[in-house]
Amino acid sequence: MSPHIDAATPHPFLGGTPKRLLIGGQWRPAASGRTFDTHNPASGARLAAVAEGDAADVDAAVQAARAAFEGPWSRFKPDERQALLLRLADVVEAHHDELAWLDTLDMGAPLRHTRGSRRHLVGLLRWFAGQATALYGQTAQTSLNGDMFAATLKEPVGVVGSIIPWNGPLWATVFKVAPVLATGCTLVLKPSEEAPLAPLRFAELALQAGVPEGVINVVTGFGRGAGAALAAHAGVDKVSFTGSVATGQAIVRASAGNLKRLSLELGGKSPHILFDDADIAAAARAAAMGVFANAGQICSAGTRVYVQRRIHDAVVDAMAEVARSLHVGDGLDPVTDIGPLVSGPQMQKVLDYMAGARDERARLVAGGERLTGPAHRHGHFVAPTVFADVHDPMRIAREEIFGPVAAVMPFDDLDEVVRRANASPYGLGAGVWTRDVGRAHAIARRLQAGSVWVNCYNQMDPSMPFGGVKLSGYGRESGLQHLDEYLHVKGLWIQAT
Repeated sequence: MSPHIDAATPHPFLGGTPKRLLIGGQWRPAASGRTFDTHNPASGARLAAVAEGDAADVDAAVQAARAAFEGPWSRFKPDERQALLLRLADVVEAHHDELAWLDTLDMGAPLRHTRGSRRHLVGLLRWFAGQATALYGQTAQTSLNGDMFAATLKEPVGVVGSIIPWNGPLWATVFKVAPVLATGCTLVLKPSEEAPLAPLRFAELALQAGVPEGVINVVTGFGRGAGAALAAHAGVDKVSFTGSVATGQAIVRASAGNLKRLSLELGGKSPHILFDDADIAAAARAAAMGVFANAGQICSAGTRVYVQRRIHDAVVDAMAEVARSLHVGDGLDPVTDIGPLVSGPQMQKVLDYMAGARDERARLVAGGERLTGPAHRHGHFVAPTVFADVHDPMRIAREEIFGPVAAVMPFDDLDEVVRRANASPYGLGAGVWTRDVGRAHAIARRLQAGSVWVNCYNQMDPSMPFGGVKLSGYGRESGLQHLDEYLHVKGLWIQAT
């Protein structure tokens, strides 16, 4: 079982030697010998030294993944992969408090929120376990002369390189590992340098659960070294990336060498649309938390809040009240609603957007500042912020901020708000609040987004796909569509003789 976790007792995972790379089932230092430190964004305290992998380490990890893919792992039957995923789910469930604690220490999200992911993440592993024995091809009736048998076979793509962000390290790790194990691929995982601890501990637990050597490999390091090498490596058959648009575009260019398969979950600037027949209190709170959750560090955050004019002022006031009511603090504090931003540079980026909004004459209603009191002085804390009198051309209405900053704008009718909501290069998520079922169906079909939530926001389930359109990327995670991202389809023809 997971050891007792509290803020005052150092966890053994954080002590001793630097955290190492996992390559071929063995923990080893970076080939260069270099390390980097990871810090608690709430206090600035150093948490651990971590191996700084680069191209040499990526190459060794890819070779180990290839050897596993072509070796014993290739002989695992679907029911054996299923059993492995179920064991891993049990181990993750037993250690979930520990994993959640590492996530909170490393990237700042409140512990009561990271602990709240248990059911979904364990359920995701068990759902993919069920899919491991349900990978079907099809037979086809051809129009050719003669007695021809034609069928399709689904086969694993091979070695997968996965690069994950810092805003939900444990979530992202499970999203990358589960389809790999279900389909029979192998993995080289590159966590963010800002939050590598939970992915590394997850990899330790995967070995304990019996994942064969080389099936999961972890190379920590920086994007310019390990990440770029993984994206360009000729031995990688597919890259699954979650992160920024700019990095996603660089990965697309790097993939050209061997025409890798790609799935990209990138940035967002999601519209959250509140019609005047909505429950104002419920819709306003959902709109506020659609921006403020995880300190705004969610790719699908609904930061463009469009409110029908008749209820606009009431919604602005209600969102501001929510913003002022939230407790911002250390994620280990049980009363904390909103934790810190992940780093000093990220905090400064958010503060710069706030200053730009004021320069463009947006009206600050709540927040708008760095918190510097005794409980905040050593961390990267920003107050949940609401701006009104925002216009679509303003930077806070166009660009992804990745911080707790809501831009509230009025609208008059459905056609107008659809046009404005779609006038963005992004298309990850969208929210709609209305009691009119016909209007809900109509607008959901017209919004250019990978997910549309009606009278709710940011809901997730293993059975449902998640991903974007336009600059928000392509490919899907979760749902049956996720499996197809990791499978080739082969045509089989047999002529009777």
